[in-house]
Amino acid sequence: MQIGINLDAFALPYEEQIALIKKYGFSSVFCVSDCKNMEQIATLCAQNSLTIESCHAPFDHINDIWYDTDDGERMLHELIAATDTCRDYGIPVLVVHLSSGEQPPRVGDLGLSRFEQLVAHADACGVTIAFENQRMLGNLSVALETFPTAAFCWDCGHEACFTDGKWDYMSLFGNRLAAIHIHDNRAEHNADDHRLPFDGKIDFAEVAKKLAKVGYEKALMLEVFAGNSPAYTEMGAEAYYARAAAAAKKIAAAVEAARK
Repeated sequence: MQIGINLDAFALPYEEQIALIKKYGFSSVFCVSDCKNMEQIATLCAQNSLTIESCHAPFDHINDIWYDTDDGERMLHELIAATDTCRDYGIPVLVVHLSSGEQPPRVGDLGLSRFEQLVAHADACGVTIAFENQRMLGNLSVALETFPTAAFCWDCGHEACFTDGKWDYMSLFGNRLAAIHIHDNRAEHNADDHRLPFDGKIDFAEVAKKLAKVGYEKALMLEVFAGNSPAYTEMGAEAYYARAAAAAKKIAAAVEAARK
């Protein structure tokens, strides 16, 4: 099983980031869809034989999509633009949030009709929309039931800190898995730390078993941010990427072992 990591895990120019990502054995990356350096990123990744496995759609105002407002329409257009970015750069998966916060809007027909437009546009572009688990089980269930061509992005860190482990998302939606976000945290409510694996409380032996059970074949993709912890920034980029790669390889090996 290969390993991957998000861009901007450590605050560096992209040339330096990608050189370190390549050096420590990562085969793929993912990035935000509204990055203003997509042409540079695509070029650097191609030069270093790195795959851009997915993009993450904008989400700061995702709750707007459920409301009958101009902001709701604007949010839909942002998601459509993100899909176009994936199409233009040959990126197969767009990761999308359905809502945000402890008390998001209720699922409604208007929001679902907007997501229907998004999924239809993505289908026409050859892009898969992968809805990511956040705090609400219900909207994810409705979306995946309503849109058969959409997929699931499993974020093991969100499962641990946003829903306190109440739901086993992989048992529910693992057969629709198209992307993963792997990171660690304290397993405390809303403590979305995005630490390196094995630096928190998540059981990565269980993570590996779940990925093996569904036969996930893409990269073991980290979503980590050094800026969330002074200890990471103090160790420097070289040591950080080395530790990230070692952690990812350890989980990837556990996935392979669990398949046997």
